[in-house]
Amino acid sequence: MSTLRALAKAQAVAAGVAQPVATVRHLHLSDRPLVLVPLALAGEANAPLAALVGAAPDEARLLVVPQPRNRDQRLAFAAELAGIVLPYLEEFRGVSEAVPVDRGKDVRYRYVDAPQLLVPNPAGITFLRLLGRSTRFRSDNSSSARLTPRRDLEPSRPDGDHPVHPSVPLLGRWLTFFAERAEHPGSAALVALTEALTLHWATGQSAVEDLHLPALLGWIDPPPGSTGAEAAARAEDPEVCPPAGPATDPDFDNHRLAPAMAAYAEAEADPVARAEAYAELARLLRDQLTPTWELMWRGVGLLRGLPPGARVAGRWASDRDAFTGHAEHVDAGGGPQPRRDGAVAAAVRLHRLERALASYAVQRAYDDRLVMAEHRLTGEAFVGDVTLADPKRVDDSGKRPVLRPRIQVVTTEPVLAPVGATLYSPARPSQKAKVVFVTPAADGKTEVVLELSGGMGRGLTATPGSVPEVGERLCLTTLSDAYLPAGNFPAPEETPWTHGGPPTAAPDREGPADGSDGDPAEEWS
Repeated sequence: MSTLRALAKAQAVAAGVAQPVATVRHLHLSDRPLVLVPLALAGEANAPLAALVGAAPDEARLLVVPQPRNRDQRLAFAAELAGIVLPYLEEFRGVSEAVPVDRGKDVRYRYVDAPQLLVPNPAGITFLRLLGRSTRFRSDNSSSARLTPRRDLEPSRPDGDHPVHPSVPLLGRWLTFFAERAEHPGSAALVALTEALTLHWATGQSAVEDLHLPALLGWIDPPPGSTGAEAAARAEDPEVCPPAGPATDPDFDNHRLAPAMAAYAEAEADPVARAEAYAELARLLRDQLTPTWELMWRGVGLLRGLPPGARVAGRWASDRDAFTGHAEHVDAGGGPQPRRDGAVAAAVRLHRLERALASYAVQRAYDDRLVMAEHRLTGEAFVGDVTLADPKRVDDSGKRPVLRPRIQVVTTEPVLAPVGATLYSPARPSQKAKVVFVTPAADGKTEVVLELSGGMGRGLTATPGSVPEVGERLCLTTLSDAYLPAGNFPAPEETPWTHGGPPTAAPDREGPADGSDGDPAEEWS
């Protein structure tokens, strides 16, 4: 926890309400996100119990699994969920845009928008990841590779003991895609609302308590006449605020859910009694899910109240690229994601995530002065006033003269950057500022002389506004949002056998990556 967040938490306790730790919204919010609130049966390995799904507050659709231990009912739940999710994904495949590549010499195409899934908390992301893992390898007899199955396809009987509709493995592949995007720093394809809210507000409770959506929103937006602590305390009552899922309240499980499920099982021979038992079970589960459903849209409204950061659109463009690429892979008949990455693929993925994490941290700091303040406390940035400027200075010591203006910045903050270090300004991210002199001055101030390069045009005269003027207040930092080149990794066939390369490794105990080993006995964990 950073110093500023710790301070914000202390202020939240004193003020009785959560404190903002961001001035802008650091994630994209779709005009029509798909909200999914799942419930899982306690004591089982990710066995779905129910879900409330919809793309608008008044479009909630309840999915129920009366007997979650019944494999056929679980797969029927997956097929029903696919009937909602896959058409939603298809809505974003209507219009594409051309994107220049290779410095404008060529173009590629991507969709102008992409789907966004919202779940209450990180456990909801885990639920979708495991659901995708349990369904993406199931085979079927359909040759359709579209996002949605053909309407004339009846549930086919593929190889294996448990036939599924063609939409089930397709849903699994898309859920796996979204779960993998959720690991990508800055991605907004699959978002846990608790993480999105704590990114922008600090509460007076612990990080573990922030995972409880009702308590978190109680701190951020308490009812009139109530403090955040009081609202969070009321949210701990499962009768008032049921858990946000996928876990359920043990008291609810023992005294209400178990009898309802038993009544459904006992009424198997009586269609009328079975329908009544199902209706009662659905009513109980809807009552458990509806409060969280309403809180989800309330949280979305709070996030919409923040203006988006300047670099949010660029990160969303990366999500659109990923969505386009996976859709094209599915359309081309590509296989499902492997059970596990090989050595080279794992290294490439880790390297890509590390680069994204570094870039995301810099972009948030550039977009938000409150985030940048954390870096000022650690000495990675400082703010000062420009007191001198020579915008016409030309350096002719080399083979040809180049424009190298100099400015002097006076600051009261510590300057840890040594002479020769390169600094950057969020106001002019394409410009480099080399530290020439660092001189302590009177009254605890420090004078820093900087030599500028880049971002000023190609001539020997700087374009207007490209050189800071005297009197301008400037933020300078060692953080850079410059392009980071990708690492070099060997081809899989060039890796040693100890890391998956030749000679051919022994067969995987869990079966081949394409899932051709049939339907494993355990598929829901």
